[in-house]
Amino acid sequence: MGIRLRQTRLIEGDYIQIEEGFIFDVKGLVHPPGKVIAFPRFISAPSGNRKYEQKTYKKIYNISARFKFLEQNFPHYIVYDPIFDEKLCEVPVEDVKRHHKPVDRLQKLRHGKKLDELERAALEFFELLKSYANVPWNKVGISGSLLVRLHTRNSDIDPIVYGTRNCRKVYDTLKALQKEPKSSLKAYSTEELQELFKFRVKDTQTSFEDFVRTESRKVLQGKFKKRDYFMRFVKDWNEVKARYGAIRYKNVGYAKIKAAVEDDSEAIFTPCSYKIKNVETLEGVRFPIEEVASFRGRFCEQARTGEVIIVQGKVERVIDDGQNREYSRLLLGNKPSDHMVLA
Repeated sequence: MGIRLRQTRLIEGDYIQIEEGFIFDVKGLVHPPGKVIAFPRFISAPSGNRKYEQKTYKKIYNISARFKFLEQNFPHYIVYDPIFDEKLCEVPVEDVKRHHKPVDRLQKLRHGKKLDELERAALEFFELLKSYANVPWNKVGISGSLLVRLHTRNSDIDPIVYGTRNCRKVYDTLKALQKEPKSSLKAYSTEELQELFKFRVKDTQTSFEDFVRTESRKVLQGKFKKRDYFMRFVKDWNEVKARYGAIRYKNVGYAKIKAAVEDDSEAIFTPCSYKIKNVETLEGVRFPIEEVASFRGRFCEQARTGEVIIVQGKVERVIDDGQNREYSRLLLGNKPSDHMVLA
């Protein structure tokens, strides 16, 4: 029997445990009834380099490896979802044995007495943000390996902030602190970006020059006391208007386009989106695309209003029954060939 789990409590950044040794990370804000869209992140393995409660684990990184693991171990979790018109991993709620919440984990760090080096650094990071941005403690949390106590000494800090107003306050704080010469929070240097590129290029193909042009100015990632951090901004539940089935998506092909960014106000959130105009189709299917979107944090802050971009990804027709509206968007992140660069 699984734990009693309310659908509305599952959100981007949460982790779920289905049985001992298998931990999944939750994706997105909308889930089908009785299921959770989530992908395997940590699995028990004798050769793993992470340990918790006398059990060793390894981390699965890219999407193809996750699907391969599912096909071999949990093929029944791979389903075609007619609303998203996509093959997804959907975990039945009754299979969930434990729900890991970022806010709860941070609260335990705040009251913990025996913190390791990474836990102390994470707590100091949040205390710094709190002192400048003054966001409520119940609107910030810690995700990633720290959430499930499977971090190593070299693990990243993965903070998460909830609510549009809180996110924008924290964003402004990060931006200001990165510019302060004596701040413990720094943007990535060119050398550090080279290391990040080696990791990212494995499943997001782009040139190093294009990578540096976008990544070098991002605020949501960087170093805190020489440790990597990647910040995620997620909207509060009362700000999420979409409900499963109210908006449907239809895959109509693949395309490469050139366009101007008309509005980047949703670019800092996960999922992120960009309103675009003056669209020119360079390759693939031709549709009047109005928006670029992604569920992957690496595509946040990718471009700014007024800039011209080249984007390649899946084209979807978005059918919004509530607004009685239909339009096209380009979705990034499902294939290594998906990319978004400055023109």
